[in-house]
Amino acid sequence: MLLRVAADAVVLLHLLFILFVLGGGLLVLRWPRLALLHLPAAAWGVAVELLHLYCPLTPLENQLRRAAGEVGYAGGFVEHYLIPLIYPAGLTPQIQLWLGALVLVVNLPVYGWLLWRLCRRR
Repeated sequence: MLLRVAADAVVLLHLLFILFVLGGGLLVLRWPRLALLHLPAAAWGVAVELLHLYCPLTPLENQLRRAAGEVGYAGGFVEHYLIPLIYPAGLTPQIQLWLGALVLVVNLPVYGWLLWRLCRRR
C-alpha cells in the first residue's frame, strides 16, 4: 500500500513538474527569483522533448509499482486521471517536438520581456 502511494506521489510530482516547466515563466513575472529554479527546469523539459530523453521519474515510478506488486496503471484516481496527461496515448516523436516548441513559445516571450525590463531599468 505504501509503495503504491509513493508511486502515485511520483506521478503527481511529475505532473506538477510538467506544469511548472510549461507555465513557470508566468510565476517568474510575479517572483523573479523563481527564475533560478524555472530556467533549469524549462531547459530540462525542452531537452527531454526535443532530444527524446527519458525522464528519471518514470523509471522510479515503475520501480515503485513493481515493488508494490503492480504491473500497470489500472487503479485509483491518480492512475486514471493524471497518467493519461503525462503519458498520452499516441505520443510520437513529432508530437514531442511540438511539445518542446510549446515550452519555448510560452516561456521565451516572458523571459524576453523580463530581460528587456531589467535592461531598461539600468
